Amino acid sequence: MASLLDSVTVTRVFSLPITSSISPASKVPSVSARRISPVPEFRGLKASRKSSVTQSASLGTNLGSRFARGGRIVCEAQDTTAAAVEVPNISDSEWQTQVLESDVPVLVEFWAPWCGPCRMIHPIVDQLAKDFAGKFKFYKINTDESPNTANRYGIRSVPTVIIFKDGEKKDSIIRAVPKETLEKTIERFVVE
Repeated sequence: MASLLDSVTVTRVFSLPITSSISPASKVPSVSARRISPVPEFRGLKASRKSSVTQSASLGTNLGSRFARGGRIVCEAQDTTAAAVEVPNISDSEWQTQVLESDVPVLVEFWAPWCGPCRMIHPIVDQLAKDFAGKFKFYKINTDESPNTANRYGIRSVPTVIIFKDGEKKDSIIRAVPKETLEKTIERFVVE
């Protein structure tokens, strides 16, 4: 998302003076007495001026100097995928060693990039990976990129979460569910 919003060009931004009184003859507000307050800055965005802009000095120190003609607003929001705990994606080739030969129980989330409910459950799985670190392993497998493993376990709907222990499928949960549901299922297989 952040890459889509790298920069936005603002062509003109200025404030108009307005008055709080209405002329009795025209009943239309006059535009002379009061100024509109500047637009507040957004967090995560940074206003920057192009070096070739010289009109900014003549527009004053408030809104005009920050958003002069030809100015840019640059999005500095963090990449949300990097900020979250990253549960690793595995492929068909890693399945045997990472999941079936694991010495601790493993939760695997079968997902697809086009799946809306998968995006809803990703942060839950990421949080559970933090909560059960050392007691459980967590992996995600993209069913579009690794169809052999998905077919082997009969995955017909995503998201599907399967828990493996000692190389065997122990439990599965189909569709996005609340964190508490996944937590209770995981706790049944935690190695103490």
